[in-house]
Amino acid sequence: MSQAVGNTALAYARVWHHVDASERVLGKLAERIALVLMGKHKPIFDPSVDCGDYVVISNAAKVKVTGRKAEQIVYRHHTMYPGGLKEIKYKDMMERKPDEIIRKAVSGMLPKNKLRERRLERLRIFEGDDVGVFKHNILKRWEDGTLPGQ
Repeated sequence: MSQAVGNTALAYARVWHHVDASERVLGKLAERIALVLMGKHKPIFDPSVDCGDYVVISNAAKVKVTGRKAEQIVYRHHTMYPGGLKEIKYKDMMERKPDEIIRKAVSGMLPKNKLRERRLERLRIFEGDDVGVFKHNILKRWEDGTLPGQ
């Protein structure tokens, strides 16, 4: 019988997940990524503990939205100067920074608390197929649930 009381370090170990965003719907993809970043897929989930995993996204430029959202979505931010409200349309943002579209969608689905920024730091987004040095860390792929290289 084990002498450990409560959850062990192995239960809190972080796993690297890989997601191919090509031809995936933005909202459904962001929702699933937010669940993994929070750790809700683990049996030890606790809202006050940061027990989520890392997520690496490739092909961010190929993500799609449904309906007329491509013409209707507008991203706004303020420069904090008078009259400094800036608006960027979805199509312009997709040309300039497609990774920022996914980051904003995931950020909106995470709880608005002190753990939010720390969870977003575990999100890595790449516009193309190449995920750089992170390909050695990846343990799970979402498409078929197998380990890479099999």
